[in-house]
Amino acid sequence: MKKYLAEMFGTMVLVLLGCGSAVFLGGAVGAGAILAIAFAFGLSVVAMVYTIGGISGCHINPAITLGVWLSGRMTVRDAVMYMIFQVIGAILGSFILYLLVQGYPATGTQTGANGWEPGVTTATAFIAEMVFTAIFVLVVLGSTSERSPVGFAGLAIGLSLVLIHIVCIPITGTSVNPARSIGPALFQGGQALSQLWLFILAPLLGGALAAWTWKLLDADPE
Repeated sequence: MKKYLAEMFGTMVLVLLGCGSAVFLGGAVGAGAILAIAFAFGLSVVAMVYTIGGISGCHINPAITLGVWLSGRMTVRDAVMYMIFQVIGAILGSFILYLLVQGYPATGTQTGANGWEPGVTTATAFIAEMVFTAIFVLVVLGSTSERSPVGFAGLAIGLSLVLIHIVCIPITGTSVNPARSIGPALFQGGQALSQLWLFILAPLLGGALAAWTWKLLDADPE
C-alpha cells in the first residue's frame, strides 16, 4: 500500500506544481512562460524521483507504468493499482488548484488542462503526444536499467520532460501523462473533457511503443 500512496502523492505534487505554474502565470505566452512551465514539470519529477523513487520507483504516470509492465518489471496487479492511485493523485492536485484559484484572480487557464486549438489538427496532436510520450518513457526505461549509472535517473528523466514540454506546449499544452490530463479536465469540463480521449490513448500507445523499442534495443533481462 505504501507504493500506491507514494504514487498518489507524487502525481498530486506533479499536477499541483506543474499545472499550477500554468495557472498562476496568468495566461502568459512566449518563450519565457514556456520555459517556466517546462521547468516546473521537469523539476517536479526530479524532486519526486529522489523523494519516492526508493518506495515506488516514482512512475507518477500511467504511460510509464504501462511501459514498465510491458517490459516485465512489475506485475499486472501493481500496474493497475499504480494507475488508479496516479489518477486519484492527479484529481487531488487539481482539487487543490481549484481551491486556490477561487481566491486568486487567474486570467488564463483555471486548471492547466490540455487541449489543442482549431489551428492544430487532431492528427498532429495525437502524433505529438504519442511520439513524445514514447521518447519520455524510453528515457525512463533506459535510465533505470541495471546498466545505467546509479543515481542519475532522476536528472535524466526530469530534464527530458523539460525538453519535451518546450517543444510540445505550443501543440497540446503537453500531457505525455494520462493522469496529468484527467485531473485538470474533470475540473475544467467543456472542451478539455471532449478532447480528453486523445490525452489518454496517445500517451498509452506511446508507452507501449517505448517498451517495444526498449526490448528491441536489448532491454534488461529482469
